[in-house]
Parts: sequence; C-alpha cells; structure tokens
Amino acid sequence: MSSKNIVEKSRNTDKAFVSPEYIRNRFSTIMSDMYKNEVPLYGELLDLVHDINNDVLSKSEEIKEQLENTGEMTRLNMERHGAIRLGKPYELFTMRRLFKVMGMFPVGYYDLATAGVPVHSTAFRAIENTALNQAPFRVFTSLLRIDLIDNEELRNNVETILEKRQIFTEKALELIDKSEKEGGLTKEDAEIFVQEALETFRWHDTATVDHEMYEALLGQHRLIADVVAFKGPHINHLTPRTLDIDKVQVSMASRNIPPKDNIEGPPTRKCPILLRQTSFKALTEKVTFKGEIGNGKIGEHKARFGEIEQRGVAVTQKGLDLYNELLGKTRKAIGGSPTAENAAEYNQLLAENFKAFPDNYNELQSEKLAYFHYFTTDKVKNIAKDKAYTKADINQLLKDGYLTIMPMVYEDFLPVSAAGIFASNLGTDDAKREYKGTSNQSLFEKDLGEPVYVLMKWYEDMQDETIQKCLAEINA
Repeated sequence: MSSKNIVEKSRNTDKAFVSPEYIRNRFSTIMSDMYKNEVPLYGELLDLVHDINNDVLSKSEEIKEQLENTGEMTRLNMERHGAIRLGKPYELFTMRRLFKVMGMFPVGYYDLATAGVPVHSTAFRAIENTALNQAPFRVFTSLLRIDLIDNEELRNNVETILEKRQIFTEKALELIDKSEKEGGLTKEDAEIFVQEALETFRWHDTATVDHEMYEALLGQHRLIADVVAFKGPHINHLTPRTLDIDKVQVSMASRNIPPKDNIEGPPTRKCPILLRQTSFKALTEKVTFKGEIGNGKIGEHKARFGEIEQRGVAVTQKGLDLYNELLGKTRKAIGGSPTAENAAEYNQLLAENFKAFPDNYNELQSEKLAYFHYFTTDKVKNIAKDKAYTKADINQLLKDGYLTIMPMVYEDFLPVSAAGIFASNLGTDDAKREYKGTSNQSLFEKDLGEPVYVLMKWYEDMQDETIQKCLAEINA
C-alpha cells in the first residue's frame, strides 16, 4: 500500500491519522496470525490455497489478465473473510461502530432462519472498489434470534446470561469513541485499537455456563450453545480465496485436512458465478464448564473450522432468481440438502440443471444475468465523433469492439451455503429445523443502528461507474 493511503489528515485537528485500509489490513493480519496459532490446520490450508492459486495463474493467462484488469491480483493472497455470531443488540450496535473504524460497513441482509439457523446477519466490508482491493477483509456477522427459542424458560435464561457479559475491552470502546469524535486514529492509537479489538475475537476454553445449561442450549440448537455459553464471539473461521476450489477439495486429504463432503453453491463452470465454498470439519475442543465453586466439569465443544471459497461473477436479481430456482429444483429432487451418501448424485443433477444458466460472459452480459466492469479498447481512438454516446449505446459499442467487459467479482455471501457449511461441519440435523418466525430486516437494522447497504444496488452502482468512465472517455 502506498504511503499516501496510510496517512490522512483530520478535518478538525492537526493529527496525522492512518487510513481505515491500513487499520483493516493490520487487524486482518494479526487475526490471521492468532487463528493460525489457535487452529494449526488453518495454516496448512493457507499453504495449500497459495500453491493452487500459483498453479492456476501459471497455466491461465486469461484468469491472470482478468485479475490484473479488475485490480484483484494484488489482494488475492491476502483475501480473507471471517464469521462471528453475536448474542444481543448492544453487541451488534457496538460491532458496527468497531468495524467502521476499519472502514467496514454493513452490506446486505441475510435471513438464515429459513435455512434452519436461528440468526439474521449482515456482512461488514469496504464499499469502494479501490478500498476492497487494498484490504479485502470481510466479516459475516450474525445476531441470535432469541425470539426463535421456543422454550420460554430457556429463552429467559439466555437473555439473563447475555445481559451479564461485555465482549469489548474498555480500551477498545474508548478508542472507538475517540475515532468517532476526532475522525480517525493515529498510527499509535491504531496499533492499540487492533490489539484490543482482537480480544473480542479470541477463543476461550472456559465456558460462562455450567454443563447442564450448556446441554440445554445445545438441545435447542448447536449455534445457540456457541453464541451463549462463552465469554465472546470467538472467530469461528477465516476463509482464504482460491482460484480452483475443486482442486482444493481433492487435495485437502493429502495435507491431512479432513474435507467436508460437498462443495456448497453453484456447480463447476467455465465462467464461475457467485460463491462456492468448502471447509475442513469443525474441531472438537476441550472446554471447562462453570461449577458451583470455580471451574467444574470438562467437556467438549465444536464450533471452529477452516473454510475456503472461490468467488465468481456477481449476478443481477434476474441471475439470482435463476440461481435459486435451479438450486431449489436440485435440492427438491434429492430430498433436501446433499449428504455424504448422495453427494455424487447431487453434483451430477446440479450440473445438469445448471445447463440452463449461460456459461459465457458475453451471454451473461447480454441477458443481464451478471454484473461487469466495462473498459475501452484501443479501437476507441478511431470512433466516429458524430454523436454523444449514452448508456443506450453500450451493447452496440461492445459488439463493435470499442468496449470490453471483465466479470465483477461477487463480494458477498449466500445464506443457503452458509447454513450448509454449518450443518455439514458440525454433523448435525439442526439445519433441517424449520423456524416459523419471519424475516425481520427492520428489527435487525434497528439493533444495528443504521440501514444495511442494498446488495444489488451496490453492484449496479459499481457497474454504472465503469460505464460512465468509458462514456466520458469516448465523448471527450
């Protein structure tokens, strides 16, 4: 990152502030180091992904050129997304403030209750293309839907347990306040901030509840036990980005990494769409439960795992509707989520059904199924200047070779895939539950303290920005 991006001047003071990108990069680096120390298999996973990415880039000039043109090449090996689960509105509200210090904002609303997981979520990330390429760190952040706990006594107990905990350090809260009041943090304050913020995401092997309460929470849903029974929202996975997830899936075992049974998301395609994810199975970790006097019974807990993702082109609402239709059709045919027993049948059927989804970037563009970056070509120097070109001319300019397109990477998430990763990792039928509660984006945004960015509008705006840039160059 260039020095001009590291230091910014506050409008209100003479202090030199580091940029949000600098803080975000620093935080994601130390979190990755912490997670590697806590979960050694994660380090092995990073090495595997790095090797496969290098192999893909050495063999495919097309993919290499695509990543270079869209600015993604520099971010590829540092790209990570994490996931946390919060218990109460205060935690979500304050987490939004914490991530804002790092230049991360809530994008999209996800209702996972429909997929059998009693949370609703958003993704905190940068919202400008240059900022994403400088520091592509995302955190998928879920809030427990306490209202979906059907046992009234347990629901009251959960509220009492969560009310007593504070997941943020005093110093972190102090520096969030300082950043909001002064417009940023100095390099010295930023270093203290990232270290203090890290404490919120650290694993604790001592539960805040006794074993009996843990079992009651577990009986309601494994995720509820994970959210409620501990001091804070330990990061439960960090996800690197691969350019060939199928190769990762078949290579994991050779590195003694136990893979989940199936890749979540779309099938293998020449032109990848949306998001494909796999992972290694959740660790069984020793936990000391609270006793009447000090610590009590030692037991086990499963929550943390290693995930890998391959990102494809972002799809329009029309594309997403088609994706959901084809995915739903496939799952209905095999009776629900894929299992180890029917994985081969599922993948064959998925590939067959997805033949209805064009696998060519030009078709995806012309049928308005996906979003793209638009670029002018060298041919534009000879374009006729007899008119002012507008957005209505874009398709003709493409056809005539004055413009070219590159896929706009999908920066966000898929609820069904997230639920599938969760279920297959923990070996549980929890994800087959049906929650009757409806989506409640307005309540989520109330707890969050502001509206989330509308997912599709973000991609539309990004695409339009590249189109306008091309038109300005052509009409100059």
